[in-house]
Amino acid sequence: MTRHPITHQILDLLIENNCWYETFEHEEVRTSEEAAKTRPGYTLEQGAKAIIVRAKVPNEGKKFLMLVMPADQKFSNDKVKALLGAKDMRFATEEEVAEITHDVKPGGVPPFGNLFGLDVITDKTLYDNEKIVFNAGERGFSVAMMAEDYKALVKPQIAELV
Repeated sequence: MTRHPITHQILDLLIENNCWYETFEHEEVRTSEEAAKTRPGYTLEQGAKAIIVRAKVPNEGKKFLMLVMPADQKFSNDKVKALLGAKDMRFATEEEVAEITHDVKPGGVPPFGNLFGLDVITDKTLYDNEKIVFNAGERGFSVAMMAEDYKALVKPQIAELV
């Protein structure tokens, strides 16, 4: 099966950095709840949910960024806006997501916003998990890895998003 180029980029990054990881092929899923049911040995809380938003930030204008949190959580619009000093914020549209991610479908977007040129902000509770798991560029392919390795590879800003 042909994988999305971002899937190969993530796996190559893990191999090059000697990171522990495991992969899962499963039926295509769109939501974190559906994905959690396809990953034996992992909980919904260990899922790393990646959301692309567009924020209007003073001195920077409109910019896209990625928010990553445990899959059982929802981010607080107010907390994120306050963190960014943003006047306005909204979810990226499906078309914007496709353009930013080179056609990764919603539900398959991995939490590696840095590979798409996006700033990444993670909720601090993501690191309560020793391991995290996420769809890696495709709705039917997941990768699990150590949370500390994720932090070292992505170098996200860590904040309180939920």
